[in-house]
Amino acid sequence: MTGKKLIVSALVLALVQIGFLSWIIAGRAAILRSGKEVLLKVEPVDPRDLLRGDYISLNNNISRIPAKLIANVPQGMLSTDDSSITVRLKRGGDGYWQPTAAWFGKAPAPAGADEADIAGHVAAGWDVRSPDVTIAPDYGIGRFYLPEGEGMAIQNDMRVRPFGIKLALAADGTAQIKALMDGNKTLFEEPLY
Repeated sequence: MTGKKLIVSALVLALVQIGFLSWIIAGRAAILRSGKEVLLKVEPVDPRDLLRGDYISLNNNISRIPAKLIANVPQGMLSTDDSSITVRLKRGGDGYWQPTAAWFGKAPAPAGADEADIAGHVAAGWDVRSPDVTIAPDYGIGRFYLPEGEGMAIQNDMRVRPFGIKLALAADGTAQIKALMDGNKTLFEEPLY
């Protein structure tokens, strides 16, 4: 009887693990398939990861947010706590989306039809005393992996002409990178699975 219980326990554990991984993959695919598309400008940083291959590090136009955009900074707060942040984006005349407002936690009202909210995380310790300072939220979209041998060439191209990333945003603000763009041309698109 002990051998059967061990086999059943192992099978149940394996099914739970497979179910959890499937849930993560299906959630990402759902955002890529039906999320609101947003285009951000990017700048190159470093194109190589020894374990995963070529990538571009995406320093984009929402990587640093002016503290003056945060609408709900508590009176007397000097620096950020380890907390979530919501940044409201609006499409600019050039097609790229720009930050227009931000809130610690959730936005007080839903984004309008021509706006989108992206959820991020702010580490503790960013100065919020002066409206001239900036904070650096983490949105989970810091890297885009490329086919082997493509990273250096793309990084060099990024230094001379504008590149962007197309994001898909879920209703809760969770972001997934959908594509790497060279102007209006899609260079690489993320597969759903």
